[in-house]
Amino acid sequence: MTTHSNRFACARASGAGGALPSGEGEGARDMSSKANGSGIRKLFEDAHAEGVLSPAGLQALTVVDLGAQIQAGLGVCVEDVQSSEVVLVTVMPDDSGSIDYSGHSKTVCDGHNLVLDALLASKQKDGVLFHTRYLNGFVLNPYRPVEDVVRMHGKNYRADHGTPLYDQSVVLLGTVLAKAQEFSANGVPVRTVTLLITDGSDQHSTSAKAKDVAALVNDLKRAENHIVAAMGINDGSTDFRRVFREMGIDDKWILTPGQSAQEIRAAFQVFSQSAARVSQGAASFSRTALGGFGQ
Repeated sequence: MTTHSNRFACARASGAGGALPSGEGEGARDMSSKANGSGIRKLFEDAHAEGVLSPAGLQALTVVDLGAQIQAGLGVCVEDVQSSEVVLVTVMPDDSGSIDYSGHSKTVCDGHNLVLDALLASKQKDGVLFHTRYLNGFVLNPYRPVEDVVRMHGKNYRADHGTPLYDQSVVLLGTVLAKAQEFSANGVPVRTVTLLITDGSDQHSTSAKAKDVAALVNDLKRAENHIVAAMGINDGSTDFRRVFREMGIDDKWILTPGQSAQEIRAAFQVFSQSAARVSQGAASFSRTALGGFGQ
C-alpha cells in the first residue's frame, strides 16, 4: 500500500485507551495514532473544507474540546495498516446501571464478542479495524486489527454508570470521522459501520443534544461510505425508534430487541451479519447500506 506522508507522529502504546477496570493489563501493543487536540481539530476542519462535515457537524465536534476523548480511540497508525482499503467497525456498549439491574451485563458482553467473531471469520478481516468505547467513555479497544481486540467480560465491563447518550455519541462519531479522515488523507479508501447501544433515553448529557448527533449522522450518511446503526434494549417505556430518529438514524438501521437474553443476542447477531457483509468490499457495502438490517 502506498500512502502519503501522515501528518501525525506515531509512538508505541500498549493496551486499551485507558486503564482497564480493576487494573487489568489486557490488550495487544499497538503502533498508535498520536493526533493531539489541535491535530484532531485540523482533521475536522479539513473534513469541513472538503464538504464531508457540515457547519452543524463541525460545531457539534468543536463547541466543546473533545480532542483527548477522541484521541483515546484513534488507535493504530495509518502507516501500520497494510490493506489497500479499510473498514472501521465501531461499537458503543451501554454500561449504565440499568443494564446490570436488568441482568443484561453478560448478554451485552456476549453480543460484543459475537460481532468480533463474525469479523474474525471474514476473509477480509485483515482490512478491518475495531473500536470499543463504552457509553460512559471508557475505551476498551482503540481502533486495532480484529485479531488484537480485547473481548468484553466481567473483569473489564461494569454496568454501573449513567446514560450520557448524546454526549458520548458525538465523541464516538467524532472518532469514526477522525479515523476515516486519517485514512482518506493518506489515499486509503475507508468504509465504516457503527453500532450505538442503550437501554434508555439520554439522561446525563451535559453539552450535546439529539440534533448535534443528527448533524453528524447526516454528514456521515451523505458521504455514502458510513453506516450508523442503533440498538435500543427494551426498558418497558422508551420509544427507541423516536429517540434514534431524533439522532438522525434511519429506521432500517434501528434494532429494538425485547428484554430476554435470547432477543438481545439475536439483535447482536443481525448486526454482526451486517458488519461482516460490510467487510467484504465496496459492492457488498453498498447493497448492505441500501437495504439496512433487512439486507
